[in-house]
Amino acid sequence: MEPPDFEALNFTVEAAAPSYPRCEAWRAGPEGPVFHLAHMLLLLGFMGGSGFYGLLHLLSFFSLGFFCSTLWSWSDRCSTDSFLWTFALFSVCVAQLLHVSYRLRSVSFDRDFQELYGFMFKRLGVSLTHFGKIVSCCEGEVFTVEKDHCFAVEGKTPIDKLSVLLSGRIRVTVNGEFLHYIYPFQFLDSPEWDSLRPSEEGIFQVTLSADNPCRYVAWRRKKLYLLFAKHRYIAKIFALVVRNDITDKLYALNDKAFDKSGRRYDLRLPSYCHMPETELEKADDLLQVPMQSGRPPPPPPSTFTPAAHI
Repeated sequence: MEPPDFEALNFTVEAAAPSYPRCEAWRAGPEGPVFHLAHMLLLLGFMGGSGFYGLLHLLSFFSLGFFCSTLWSWSDRCSTDSFLWTFALFSVCVAQLLHVSYRLRSVSFDRDFQELYGFMFKRLGVSLTHFGKIVSCCEGEVFTVEKDHCFAVEGKTPIDKLSVLLSGRIRVTVNGEFLHYIYPFQFLDSPEWDSLRPSEEGIFQVTLSADNPCRYVAWRRKKLYLLFAKHRYIAKIFALVVRNDITDKLYALNDKAFDKSGRRYDLRLPSYCHMPETELEKADDLLQVPMQSGRPPPPPPSTFTPAAHI
């Protein structure tokens, strides 16, 4: 019996060709410009700010960046998984961008409240969402005061709201004497609001009358304090704008108060607010100190006593 011919039985099984070429080595050159553009757009997306507009910035650049990454992955046959992931992220960013755009469009206000937001709240970084809660607290209602009519009467009108003038001019008087004007986007009753605790009640110590037709927005005390209890951020914003308004009125009054010798009186002293001219002259004489050894008299001491109204 002849031995089997092993050479005849020897055969070689050729491996089946892969459906796509294998990537067995690193690329010799850099990626194309689309790859780098995608990552530049993603980098710009992270530079967006907060709020709705910051979110729109972020999602817009993310959508463009992932779209460029999808194009790059599609052109490379060795990156099927990368194509699927980038396309999925692109789809999610586009869907979220459309959702945020719809919400931004739905958060719209009347012209008066748009101006109020732009002048008082936008510069403080208050988002449209928080401002929408502020507008809802006053039910989006705007009130009017006709010319020569009173917003508040001294000793009669209760302090039960916080108001901001939108248009016109309000004259502030006490005992028939003029104190100052209130102009648009200033609070009408900020000193009264700041002088009372949430559980206290009070009445106006000044009269506020309209020099011309005025329009204003008002928040009821109880509803506003309930809003503060739910949103501490809004409470801090109101505390800031109210006290800033009081400070502006205080400095405006001090710039107008001079006696006959040119000395500026501090109108935070209530005795100077209502003192007639003859008594002011007597007070000025009392403050004079005789000169000693040719030296000028020292300046009069000043004390700080809050007035009832700025």
